[in-house]
Amino acid sequence: MSEPYSVRVTVRGYETDVLGHLNQAVYLNYAEHARWSLLQAAGVSQARLVGRGVGPVALETTIRYRHELLAGDEVDVTCAFAWGDGRTFRIQQTLRRTDGTVAAEITAVGGIMDLKERKLVADPREIFKELTTDPALFGL
Repeated sequence: MSEPYSVRVTVRGYETDVLGHLNQAVYLNYAEHARWSLLQAAGVSQARLVGRGVGPVALETTIRYRHELLAGDEVDVTCAFAWGDGRTFRIQQTLRRTDGTVAAEITAVGGIMDLKERKLVADPREIFKELTTDPALFGL
């Protein structure tokens, strides 16, 4: 298995709470940034998604906080897709400081919505295969 896609982010001071920790909501922003960065690296732009009449939807997100992140910390945010047989897929993400310490683990359940029908498409893998220039980034 290849290494998951990863993007580096530096924690900015204004993203921290009164304790100096990265605010809990910002973890979601970092995860979303990594997912959209992966899509872009795979050649799947928002314009291509909308042009195809589909869009990604988040159905569930779980965050497990492991160690604090502070202003100035650099963190690598990974993104790996896990496919099942249905209309949904999982995205496993890890936020890891550059010293190797895992700061958080995020698991998201997503799908691809048909924007006209307002329903999840039957097989999201097929949409990604159709739109991507690099299926390996999606584990396909």
